[in-house]
Amino acid sequence: MKESLMDILCCPVDKHDLELTVDTKDDEEIIEGTLTCTECGEAYPIEDGIPNLLPPDMRDEAAA
Repeated sequence: MKESLMDILCCPVDKHDLELTVDTKDDEEIIEGTLTCTECGEAYPIEDGIPNLLPPDMRDEAAA
């Protein structure tokens, strides 16, 4: 995921801003990390460069 995407991403639950925590970065690409909503506190993982912005209940269903 490119860090520049932070300008357009928002929490899918309440549409507030997301805070980025980077665990692994490769040049300009964020490989692993977390996006956390500044309002509701919900966390969305970034895995293999792809942010998983499914709401929590849908994320649980998709994993099953």
